[in-house]
Amino acid sequence: MTQTRVDTAGEVRGLTAAEVADRVSRGQVNDVPVRSSRSTAEIVRANVFTLFNGIIGTLFAIILVVGPIQDGLFGFVIIANALIGIVQELRAKRTLDNLAVIGEARPVVRRDGEARSIPTGSIVLDDVIELSSGSKVVVDGVVNEADGLEVDESLLTGEADPVVKRPGDPVMSGSFVVAGSGAFTATRVGREAYAAQLAEEASRFTLVHSELRSGISRILKFCVMLMIPAAIGLIISQLLVEGADTFEAIRRMVAGIVVMVPEGLVLLTSMAFAIGVIRLGRQQCLVQELPAIEGLARVSVVCLDKTGTLTEGGMDVREVRPLPGGALASGTEGDAPAPAGRAGPGEDVIDGAHLRHVLGALGAGDRHPNASLRAIAQAHPAPEGWRAVAGLPFSSARKYSGATLVEPDGTRRTWLLGAPDVLLPPDHPVLREADRLNSQGLRVLLLTRSGLPADRMAALPDTEGGPAAAPSVPTALVVLEQRLRPEAADTLRYFAEQDIDAKVISGDNAVSVGAVAAELDLPNADRPVDARSLPDDPAGMAEALEKGTVYGRVTPQQKREMVAALQSRGHDVAMTGDGVNDVLALKDADIGVAMGSGSEATRAVAQIVLLNNSFATLPSVVAEGRRVIGNIERIASLFLTKTVYSVFMAFAVIISQVPYPFLPRHLTLISALTIGVPAFFLALAPNRERARPHFVRRVLRFSVPFGLITGVSTFSVYLLARAHYGATEATLEAETSAASLTLFLIALWVLSIIARPYTWWRVCLLAVMAGGFLTVLVTPWLQEVFALNLVGLTMPWVAVGVAGVAVLGLEAAWRIIPRYWPDLPEKPHGAAVPVEPRRHGRPASRRDGNRPHRR
Repeated sequence: MTQTRVDTAGEVRGLTAAEVADRVSRGQVNDVPVRSSRSTAEIVRANVFTLFNGIIGTLFAIILVVGPIQDGLFGFVIIANALIGIVQELRAKRTLDNLAVIGEARPVVRRDGEARSIPTGSIVLDDVIELSSGSKVVVDGVVNEADGLEVDESLLTGEADPVVKRPGDPVMSGSFVVAGSGAFTATRVGREAYAAQLAEEASRFTLVHSELRSGISRILKFCVMLMIPAAIGLIISQLLVEGADTFEAIRRMVAGIVVMVPEGLVLLTSMAFAIGVIRLGRQQCLVQELPAIEGLARVSVVCLDKTGTLTEGGMDVREVRPLPGGALASGTEGDAPAPAGRAGPGEDVIDGAHLRHVLGALGAGDRHPNASLRAIAQAHPAPEGWRAVAGLPFSSARKYSGATLVEPDGTRRTWLLGAPDVLLPPDHPVLREADRLNSQGLRVLLLTRSGLPADRMAALPDTEGGPAAAPSVPTALVVLEQRLRPEAADTLRYFAEQDIDAKVISGDNAVSVGAVAAELDLPNADRPVDARSLPDDPAGMAEALEKGTVYGRVTPQQKREMVAALQSRGHDVAMTGDGVNDVLALKDADIGVAMGSGSEATRAVAQIVLLNNSFATLPSVVAEGRRVIGNIERIASLFLTKTVYSVFMAFAVIISQVPYPFLPRHLTLISALTIGVPAFFLALAPNRERARPHFVRRVLRFSVPFGLITGVSTFSVYLLARAHYGATEATLEAETSAASLTLFLIALWVLSIIARPYTWWRVCLLAVMAGGFLTVLVTPWLQEVFALNLVGLTMPWVAVGVAGVAVLGLEAAWRIIPRYWPDLPEKPHGAAVPVEPRRHGRPASRRDGNRPHRR
């Protein structure tokens, strides 16, 4: 390890360019690949080497041997499907990778005595890395400098209390800074760093671990279980029935098996997710975990942090109002001023120029100010001759900051700047004026002169009254104007229209938050709730949250508890935020949404990052999730209806010992026109319906009766045709053609039901599919290719009549089933559901079981 260099100001200078190059040559680089997507090789393997591709590939090879090639059309469809899936996911990969570069954390390191921002992967061993509030610790190290440095390690240990770090203390990757600033030297980088493997795994692009994906997997396993006995039975029965014509028996056996495979379901699911990523990427929305698209479709409550979400990050100083009794008495730090709640000597106010100097010195003394202090520093430049000798950085948990200032004449005084209702006792008269200003939607800070040094103020326990109990003099109110996001009102209106409850959860004064929410026409904004009055027990908090909309003075830990309380009432919760105080809640919410300009810590734990910092993007994100999930449910019903009727006909053929009704080319044609092509368009159509749970149950409750009606009707026509035409080898094509007509008409009606409600393009889609089949029936060369030839008028009309009866059955099932087998209720809102056990002292995230634990 290199010798630490310290400059004349006592600051660690960091490595030189030569030392960095030496470490790079030795491989001591933070080279953990932060991947937002699967590699190209993984994408190809995932789309080509699947169980069903293996089954269909084997059947295709068999058809190539026994011929003719028309019966192997399904093989070319699989090749096309795989190519489509690969191309779409590669496009999604490119989109994600490009966005990941934009949203990547760029830590500040010191090299050659200068601070510079570099990519995370460029950090080398012994680099000196600067930390500020909201910074994510990206590698392991040892603290060199600390100015009120407090680190939250809850993502590693589960302990919510911030840990004060001093020089010599270790810091671990995966933690983040909640207050103060400092610097540390990297001691372990790359794969040796403590959470590197977990961070890499958690950031991977994935299509698994979601209700939708697990539901489809269950369906596919069930299909495999049915295919095995059906395949054995068909091989035996067709060989016995066909006798010497073994090739014909094999072709019909292949037809019976290949139609059971819902191969396009997995493809279209993957494609819908990939296209969703591409669409959102065009709006500068980075989806860090693909299941987030599905989760957004299920959201019933969205929790909004006011600052940075409803309002823009910047603020403006509107007024600095000196308070009576705040005039400076002679003396320095250690002379106790008048206790809070009583006037100091006289009723004079502090001199305006001196007040500006104090505010300017506080702004200049904080190396990493928050938004409020930045606005104050911009309005009041740093005065000459003032310096800060001890600082207390702002903390979301404390809700105030401070510093001990040395004035040009050597006078030392401690000043605090923060929330009036935290720095003053509840009955203080200044609070009435602060509340009046808060009710106008303004942010109000109190400047007080404290009788205790700044470092001792941080140690005051809440049980002893905190800073409000310390001797202090209220000196001035600093009034800040907040800038509302112009798109916020329309976005909140969208949530209301979509039956999504919006709750504003902020660390600011409740009255001020309510006034801002009222400007945006949020319901119940006129009844804001101070979070300090909420019950501590989860059940009581959950009940209170069901009634309210706006909550102020919420601590970071309370935000997490509020998310858990809403989840315990059956809600799927999305949380938005941009500050370090939102990290814990973002992680535990079902969906975490961070602003691109937010802290590194918030971007690291969120599933979705709005790189354009536009709250108006959220409706598009929710709409995309609903489109993907709702449409996949539609197409799943189509594919599973086909699986059900194919299984029925396979076993009906085995039992009745007749030739299988179809050749592979027949089912390829019918499946393409009633499932494959329509499903492609339906998967990409708009869909605003909120996703509901119990995916498999809802899909099967219609697919099973639809499939049985289709199978019984088609097989009945086939048996009637055999009786009508004589059941000879010469009449087999006519018998198959009658059954094919029946199957197509019923399957087309199933498609018409799934496609509801009708729009002009859906009607056109149905018409084009019907026209395609009619074209095959009337075109001689297509009749020959697909071996379809309707003989006479009797059986074609019988086929149409039976299909008509089946259509009536489908319509009856569509209307009756919801009455007797309704959807299982969603997790009952307003009623408690079991809460998972705590892990490491914190409520277990409901997502912990669905993905690698993010640390």
